[in-house]
Amino acid sequence: MRILSIETSCDETAIAILECESNEDAAKDTSTSTTFKVLSHTLISQIEIHREYGGVFPAVAKREHAKNLVPILGAALEELGEAGLLPEKPLQVIPENIRTQIGEILSRESDMAESFIQFITENNRPIIDAIAVTYGPGLAPALWVGVNFAQALALAWNVPLVPVNHMEGHFLVGLARTTESIDNKTVLTIDAPQTPILGLLISGGHTQLMLMNEWLSYQLLGETRDDAVGEAFDKVARMMGLPYPGGPEISKLAAKCREDEKSLEGTSEKLFSLPRPMIDTPDYNFSFSGLKTAVLYALRDIQKTRPEESAPLDTLEKEQLAREFEDAVTEVLIVKTVKALKETQAQTLVLGGGVSANPHIQKSFTETLADKLPNVDFQVPPTGLTGDNGVMIGIAGFYRAQRKEFVDPGTLVADGNLSLSKVA
Repeated sequence: MRILSIETSCDETAIAILECESNEDAAKDTSTSTTFKVLSHTLISQIEIHREYGGVFPAVAKREHAKNLVPILGAALEELGEAGLLPEKPLQVIPENIRTQIGEILSRESDMAESFIQFITENNRPIIDAIAVTYGPGLAPALWVGVNFAQALALAWNVPLVPVNHMEGHFLVGLARTTESIDNKTVLTIDAPQTPILGLLISGGHTQLMLMNEWLSYQLLGETRDDAVGEAFDKVARMMGLPYPGGPEISKLAAKCREDEKSLEGTSEKLFSLPRPMIDTPDYNFSFSGLKTAVLYALRDIQKTRPEESAPLDTLEKEQLAREFEDAVTEVLIVKTVKALKETQAQTLVLGGGVSANPHIQKSFTETLADKLPNVDFQVPPTGLTGDNGVMIGIAGFYRAQRKEFVDPGTLVADGNLSLSKVA
């Protein structure tokens, strides 16, 4: 099965085309492995655009998706053509009734409608079996652009459309391993993981412990009551005067602090001590708002001792505060997750979402599990697939397509608050 997938849930515009191979039971259980050959993986990030806002501005994200989707679809098809996978057929003629339906679907995306029709009539239809698109959760204005684009594309090409939960994409791509490269194309494999599987999904919008009891059936064990972990990283970074996105900046400073402490053999005085919110509660929920507030108070206490015109933190203080914050977040995540692993007896832990790329979090989980739960298989997404991307939507779309979970173009509704635990 060949799937074209579309992702526009936040500030990444992404399209991927995957060649998926498995037997007919892949969507029902995990008794066999499935391979995904990445024929095309195109992505445009909006980070530089949103940097001036210190976070993602929904209206701007919507505008950029509408501007980017047609060009990156062209880039994706160009990759197919270079690989000899784009058929040479007469240019497509779109019937008037289909044009009318497409016009209605793209009425909200007026800037994209004209370029879409022009592209479709000037480019040949690729050989694909389905189109997968993220329809939630995420920023509603951003989601709608991708949903409308996918619906119009499904109509123009007469291809089945399958809706995908964004968080399921993060969960499933965490199960994938890079196995080989064929014709300069990456091949990912998901090998028969045993359920239950526990997923810790950590990103700018989510912090969730999700249990897959049966294949593609999920139970939400716990989630953040306020800020998502990635959101907390960004807000703390902003307080410290660091650029957006804040997670990588804090991680760099924290790593430098650990490196310096090794060279100083632990003689450096610890300047900050932050709380570990909800670390001892009996549930699986999280809270990072109080931790963020504790950082704010620490900064205020330092500023009180200095002239108003002085910088709030020197280099050493920035490094130590970054490390203490990252340590606090990591400890809470690990304690809650280890508790869930023991109580659910899950033999596989999947780390997913943009924050799963954090080196310290990955290393800490690896070391903790090796020490406390050595039989648990710990998996993280392949390099480059931790953040939002089209490949993960294609993987989830494949399994949903095998279950024939298609929708009629024009009827799909974006849902910014979509829950993965309702998917079965």
